[in-house]
Amino acid sequence: MSTAPSYASGPSTAPLLGETIGDNLDRTVRAFPAREALVESATGRRWTYAELAADVDALALGLLGLGIARGDRVGIWAPNCAEWTLVQYATAKIGAILVTVNPAYRSHELEYVLNQSGMRLLAAAERFKTSDYAAMIEEVAPRCPGLEHVVLLDSAPWHALLAAGREADRGALEQAAAALSPDDPINIQYTSGTTGFPKGATLSHHNILNNGYFVGELCHYTEHDRVCIPVPFYHCFGMVMGNLACTSHGAAMVVPAPSFDPAATLAAVAAEACTSLYGVPTMFIAELADPAFDSYDLSSLRTGIMAGSPCPVEVMKEVIDRMGMAEVAICYGMTETSPVSTQTRADDSVDRRVSTVGRVGPHLEVKVVDPGTGRTLPRGEPGELCTRGYSVMLGYWGEPEKTAEAVDAARWMHTGDVAVMDEEGYVSITGRIKDMVIRGGENLYPREIEEFLHTHPDVLDVQVIGVPDPKYGEELMAWVRMRDGAEPLTADAVRAFCDGRLARFKIPRYVHVVDAFPMTVTGKIRKVEMRAMATRILGPAS
Repeated sequence: MSTAPSYASGPSTAPLLGETIGDNLDRTVRAFPAREALVESATGRRWTYAELAADVDALALGLLGLGIARGDRVGIWAPNCAEWTLVQYATAKIGAILVTVNPAYRSHELEYVLNQSGMRLLAAAERFKTSDYAAMIEEVAPRCPGLEHVVLLDSAPWHALLAAGREADRGALEQAAAALSPDDPINIQYTSGTTGFPKGATLSHHNILNNGYFVGELCHYTEHDRVCIPVPFYHCFGMVMGNLACTSHGAAMVVPAPSFDPAATLAAVAAEACTSLYGVPTMFIAELADPAFDSYDLSSLRTGIMAGSPCPVEVMKEVIDRMGMAEVAICYGMTETSPVSTQTRADDSVDRRVSTVGRVGPHLEVKVVDPGTGRTLPRGEPGELCTRGYSVMLGYWGEPEKTAEAVDAARWMHTGDVAVMDEEGYVSITGRIKDMVIRGGENLYPREIEEFLHTHPDVLDVQVIGVPDPKYGEELMAWVRMRDGAEPLTADAVRAFCDGRLARFKIPRYVHVVDAFPMTVTGKIRKVEMRAMATRILGPAS
């Protein structure tokens, strides 16, 4: 075993960007005004960079006209659409902090983020699929005293906001932009925590602009690239690795559908001659399995990004061979690090891309430490992965104690993931220190779900674990202890209790009623033993 320490830093010939997102967008617009910037496949709408800048500035001026200013929190609650992107860049232009709300949230979660962030304005779709956003907002708004404005996308007030901005004096926008710093907070992304409620990772212009830029650099993006983005904008994968990687290089953002649809994604790649495609492994699996896959012309594809969960070897081979993505990259990170910390390179072997998450990104540091002592371990030894650099969040919004638990005094972000670094600096993720469940690329923390299920009147105690699943990688299973005299809960009953109050991907698929949980002699729940037992109970289902 090597005696070299498990530490690596990312050299780069390209300097960090020392500008705001708005200034960076303006620079791209000046360089490529006539190039296509944004395509919404579902509606056929298109924007050149000059047209995108005009609409972004109009919305920014409209927000200023409502009294929204630097540091105010503005929420966006919608599936992927062009308006989402306009809100992202308009808020950045005036220094308002964009709060990205998961489209799958229900009233319980919406109310929490509205109040915890202190949101003044919420831009939202009226509805999507089975979600009636307008009704949920109306339900919780009386309990959210800080919420002053709600603007539904593509409504009369939305168009009035843009119209007012187009008539406004541009001097107000220039004045607002001049007061901004790249180190200002610009985005709050809620990530579920082990303490029950989501924590708001607060990110700056410097954090996410540079992360998007350097992810794009490692994908060799130029103004000639066209990136298909079927991953959600509310997450860093969409708005940073997608949108910001594009706008910092003059590339085109192609939005194939409001939410993931394999056929719509393949059709968008073919119709728009996309050079890059994003997704979690389950998305690529669904695309490859599309009955009409061979009818799509994917010859324009060169690269792309796969992230969110480990990629099976056969899937990676098919992505390269059948989709033509010879340079597809694997990325690893977390919301708190903007998000990418490690990435494979275009010339890495297939084996590297399926067995590791690549090497440290430019201008970043990673190390593997003994979680008990904090000592950096020799290469080849498993320990906790930590990362440091421009990408580390400013902190959790309004939660300094939680921030201090995650980011140490030397500004190392402790990921909670177990990793091994090899001799060449490639990192492999081998497990999780805590009990996070990754379901189809979504990070789920059992404690939040447990606390919600505790509100069921018949539940005495509950523990939630991840169990193997062939489609999503992992599924949720709730082990439940019933109150005396209560009828045993079924999975359908739990689903009915959660419906409309908890995001669907957080609702346990399996329910197992028990008299007691396996415990250690000191009284700690043995989730490792529960997972082993659950795998036997479920049998072929897992």
